[in-house]
Amino acid sequence: MPDWMNDGDIAFPNLGIYLKNVLQEFSIGGLTIRLYGLIIGIGVILAFLLVSKLAESDGLESDDFYEAGLFILLFGIAGARIYYVIFQWDYYKNDLLSILNIRQGGLAIYGGVLAGILTMIIYAKVKKKNMRHMLDVGIFGALVGQIVGRWGNFTNREVFGGYSDGLFAMRLPLNAVRSRDITQELWDHVAEGTNYIQVHPTFLYESFCNLVLLGLMLVFRKKKAFDGEVVLWYLGGYGLIRFIIEGIRVDRLLIPGTNLAVSQCLSLGLMIFAAVMSVAGRVKNPGKKAAEETGTDSGEKAEAKAEK
Repeated sequence: MPDWMNDGDIAFPNLGIYLKNVLQEFSIGGLTIRLYGLIIGIGVILAFLLVSKLAESDGLESDDFYEAGLFILLFGIAGARIYYVIFQWDYYKNDLLSILNIRQGGLAIYGGVLAGILTMIIYAKVKKKNMRHMLDVGIFGALVGQIVGRWGNFTNREVFGGYSDGLFAMRLPLNAVRSRDITQELWDHVAEGTNYIQVHPTFLYESFCNLVLLGLMLVFRKKKAFDGEVVLWYLGGYGLIRFIIEGIRVDRLLIPGTNLAVSQCLSLGLMIFAAVMSVAGRVKNPGKKAAEETGTDSGEKAEAKAEK
């Protein structure tokens, strides 16, 4: 591996991978397209496709999810940006117009997820649908979006951890990353004659762990004891993943006036909430099988209730 990297290069030295000129944007007919946004768009499309398929297998109307999804996408992005700006207020307070510029990143997943869940709840209530069942299906879309969307962080050279010399260690040129993300620890490991930092690729860790979580949820979703349990699995599972990975990241959003990472505190709270509610739900619904809570019967009952 070379000791000097071009600004567009990214390397994984211990894997023998050196990527030259990894694009952040490209132009078509004078229109500049950021890969960050393109990757998020691909994630949204894949999320809709999976959710539609799961909805049909559960006897629900896929059109409901497409309609709700448009609102979730809109308010989810707004929630993700608002969450990020709140905890980075010192950076944005003197340049308020920069709040509207999301092309450079700055979307907090938790803000988007919580806003999306709230939007789904409101939609289901207004449309008189089975809200918990819709959440159980819709949450798969959020997870797919996260898995794919994290690769937008890769092209943006963001969401990385502290120094690492492990198998998946990643090298990024100093000029390619935000100066505020370069900690003293990282500076201490910048050897003389080099121009890069070597970090934990936490975007990769999270994308992979979320993929495992997605697989487990797909395998066991028919085993749920009650409507709403799958979304609890997500909250608990992702909470655990984020709690661990957040401790590695250098760009943690902190609770003002403290050194506490807001996402770790929220993750811990969500893990406890998910565990308590899952146990309580199973105690309340002893002996119920997945077939009684999912599938066509559940969808028909919801529709019948709505018609009444």
